[in-house]
Amino acid sequence: MYSHPRKRIYVAGHRGLVGSAILRALARRECKDIVTRSRAELDLTDQAQVRAFFATERIDEVYLAAARVGGIHANNTYPAQFIYENMMVQANVVHEAWRSGVKKLLFLGSSCIYPRMAQQPILEDYLMTGPLEPTNEAYAMAKIAGIKMCESYNRQYGTDFRSVMPTNLYGPGDNYHPENSHVIPGLIRRFHEARQSRAESVVIWGTGTPRREFLYVDDMADACVHIMELHRATYDANTAPTLSHINVGAGKDVTIGEVADLISNVTGYRGKIIFDTSKPDGTPRKLMDSHKAFALGWSPKIPLKQGLAETYRHFTGGTEVR
Repeated sequence: MYSHPRKRIYVAGHRGLVGSAILRALARRECKDIVTRSRAELDLTDQAQVRAFFATERIDEVYLAAARVGGIHANNTYPAQFIYENMMVQANVVHEAWRSGVKKLLFLGSSCIYPRMAQQPILEDYLMTGPLEPTNEAYAMAKIAGIKMCESYNRQYGTDFRSVMPTNLYGPGDNYHPENSHVIPGLIRRFHEARQSRAESVVIWGTGTPRREFLYVDDMADACVHIMELHRATYDANTAPTLSHINVGAGKDVTIGEVADLISNVTGYRGKIIFDTSKPDGTPRKLMDSHKAFALGWSPKIPLKQGLAETYRHFTGGTEVR
């Protein structure tokens, strides 16, 4: 049971991958007073709209899951939109949450905040110790600014604004756009369509050798609620004033080639997998050290193979079970 089920909670970005999972996590804890707004109802890049929202809604807690997200292609193609929209959203929400007296806020970052060649596994301490991955630098810079904004408001105003850095996420509610999606949803769509069209092969960007860590989004959502509910003294004891974020990951990684094989099996595709080595790989390896989250009492429950099967069932509307 959520310890304060009558709190008024605003989930920003409730229609996205993470936001929708947070709604499910809160529902499992019998939270009733949940506030949501679609982009059409509330433009989070507009300070006046955000100020009016917080002034009238009497919000107690905020889960800031709203963000412009995408894979390598989208990040590389639209860097200005990625840095502008994400910085505006988080600046407006964090500032107006403080102005209106919000008691707690959880900011959702990304593992891409860490240096491209960071030592593995990646500790929270490695933030800003080296150059970022060029293909998603704009998005990463915006997320770093969000972490530092939360830290700055905590230091100056005594707020309780926390940050979690999830690894690569997947699951129900993902974006399956053929060009602007992340690795797993992009591959699910490609393999599904290849099976339907009986294509002889599926082409994947890069060499297939980069290693990635993947976490089912409902595991991530449970981590968000768990970390939000920690007593402030417990949270602060596991962080530092200028390193207040906590990694949330699965604790192990796999190669892109291995993920492709798993998704091929899940979708029932039996053709060839071809790797286009002329395309960029992105970061060679990205495995986060999540020992802080584990030590605080959270751990993931859904193995990758099971999560991929659940995700594919959701993608096909429950019509495909393999």
